[in-house]
Amino acid sequence: MIAVSTASLPSPRKHARLVVKLLLLAAVFFGFGFALVPLYDTICQAIGFNGKTLKDAIAAKDLPPSAVNYSRTLGVQFTATLMPGLPWEIRPLEPAIELHPGELRTTRFLVRNLSDKTIVGQAVPSVTPTVAARHFRKLDCFCFQQQTLAPGESREMALTFIVDNEIGEEISELTLAYAFFLAPNPS
Repeated sequence: MIAVSTASLPSPRKHARLVVKLLLLAAVFFGFGFALVPLYDTICQAIGFNGKTLKDAIAAKDLPPSAVNYSRTLGVQFTATLMPGLPWEIRPLEPAIELHPGELRTTRFLVRNLSDKTIVGQAVPSVTPTVAARHFRKLDCFCFQQQTLAPGESREMALTFIVDNEIGEEISELTLAYAFFLAPNPS
């Protein structure tokens, strides 16, 4: 028979402290996971990273008083990407336009539900180069709310925007890209 000394084994009190520390660590990681998305959004908005545009609609009357800068033009390209699981077809009706800073413009995207079910989707915009995002102001956008399309339904969705005069001279082209996601089922 082999004799085992209990003097070398940790006490139950040490086990309890270790368990409490591990549970606290797990709770911190869990909380961090929930805080990560709002924290990321806040940081992106503060430093203009990831091309996030302003989320809130602004009215034309609330735009800063600035004349259109006819001495320069900007090229604006529009793209749309469907994320897996969204059975839609989407394309900009004008893939690229030229405009003057300060000029109010409206463009449209054509979207079609390819499935035999009603589908709810959400568009998430991004502007590149990222420094241009803070100068791209959406007055009206289909991305402000979820879009519901019946089976086989097609729809033109409008975007009204302005690229303000404060945009740097070094920027001559920018791209507005939409990622379309299947909206989570509310039930």
